[in-house]
Amino acid sequence: MYKDFKIYNSKVFNEVIIVEPDFFEDHRGFIYSSYLESVFLEQINDKIKFTHNKFAHNNKGVLRGIHGDFESWKMVSCVYGNIFQLVVDNRKESTTYLQHEVFNLDHKNPKQIIIPPGFGNAFLVLSDYAVYNYQLAYTGEYNDFDKQFTLKWNDKNLNIDWPIKDPILSNRDK
Repeated sequence: MYKDFKIYNSKVFNEVIIVEPDFFEDHRGFIYSSYLESVFLEQINDKIKFTHNKFAHNNKGVLRGIHGDFESWKMVSCVYGNIFQLVVDNRKESTTYLQHEVFNLDHKNPKQIIIPPGFGNAFLVLSDYAVYNYQLAYTGEYNDFDKQFTLKWNDKNLNIDWPIKDPILSNRDK
């Protein structure tokens, strides 16, 4: 218990991996493991080593834009709340270039999305607030915003059906 994971590839991108942990709930609440190194190394990729972990607390209607880089892996999840999660392929040589996939992330039905280098990551908060977790794997220094690509959240070429039309955005994402 707490060490079993359902692991599968996304429907759109063979490189994007979904991890659903074993989840136990009773009258006290719930518990699950979000990461177990031995399972991840054996079943997912023995070369990915998550070394950086960060959290973002956001209010309803906040859209964190489509960002990414070509070097780091990201494993994202919703620790609390409900999130409209988006992944976009930004690898120009790919047959799925600029295609996207949407996931619902909710703390009551936990799952992690493992996003490889070259893919953009974005999310929109649907609940009153949400806590979002990023686990990152990269070598060298972290590729912060000045070394990342940004795709416009409402780019007509991406044809994303966002559940709201007037999100709260940072200056970077406007």
